[in-house]
Amino acid sequence: MKKIGILFGQENTFPQAFIERINSKKIKGIKAEAVKINVVEQGKPSKYNVIIDRISQDIPFYRAYLKNAALSGTAVINNPFWWSADEKFFNNALATKIGVAVPKTVLLPSNQHPEDTNSDSMRNLEYPLDWEYIFNYIGFPAFFKPFAGGGWKNVYNPQNQEEFFKFYNETGTLVMMLQEQIDFTDYFRCYCIDRRDVRIMQYDPKQPHHLRYVQNPKPIAKKLLNRIKKDVLKINNALGYDFNTVEFAVKNGIPYAIDFGNPAPDADINSVGQENFEWVVEAAANMAIRRAKQHKKGVNNLTWGDFINSFTNDIKLKSNSKINM
Repeated sequence: MKKIGILFGQENTFPQAFIERINSKKIKGIKAEAVKINVVEQGKPSKYNVIIDRISQDIPFYRAYLKNAALSGTAVINNPFWWSADEKFFNNALATKIGVAVPKTVLLPSNQHPEDTNSDSMRNLEYPLDWEYIFNYIGFPAFFKPFAGGGWKNVYNPQNQEEFFKFYNETGTLVMMLQEQIDFTDYFRCYCIDRRDVRIMQYDPKQPHHLRYVQNPKPIAKKLLNRIKKDVLKINNALGYDFNTVEFAVKNGIPYAIDFGNPAPDADINSVGQENFEWVVEAAANMAIRRAKQHKKGVNNLTWGDFINSFTNDIKLKSNSKINM
């Protein structure tokens, strides 16, 4: 019996629907359930062939459990090793290399020294920063947010330099990035499942959370939808995320990727709506079933992005060339 587990926290609609959808298909030799964890022994396999992770970003114990399970062959979605290393500034930098439009963005050091450090710890940092260049490059109004993390925590919208420095003084030891504000005419949030299935949804981030998914959306030009789908797949193939959402702000016909590292995206029926909920449950169930069927016991069943694959292959080629010299 191949077992598919889903690891979740406060969610009440998606996990149970996901489990029921898989089991309702009555595929011989495949069963889905909520993950059950008791003793976690180093190097010991979990009882799951596939685990869908919806909560380990908030529970370090779960992240360690998933890495241990993956080490012994569990196909964890999303890859807990890459997810632990990933952050939003890197994502933006990667987008510039794969031909996806992103807002102008700069990385800024924390306003205060990290714990157990002092000015000597950061002596390689030139001070003051070239604020004139930064402000001319980004412009105002802008967005000011942590270089990692999500959930709209510690996100500011400075309208000028004075507001920027006021907000900067409130950020403590957070590493932040300053980002160009895109004055958009259209906005989209897109599910991407298994780096193949894409659901493009009209979205309004200015509305309260439960009203952001647009009901009765207006028609969108096919050319724009094709560009968005292409960019969604580019991003997720590069990063290696199999369950993710990507957000685009459209300005002058160009979709700018605004937020695209959401490996545990909202899938609650009360916020995404019935049609989107049905789509993501079915797509996620089908992905998990495919991974269970493909699972090979005792080997690495994780997936990695094209960026990591090409990077490691390049290292191997260079290493082999040195050996052959």
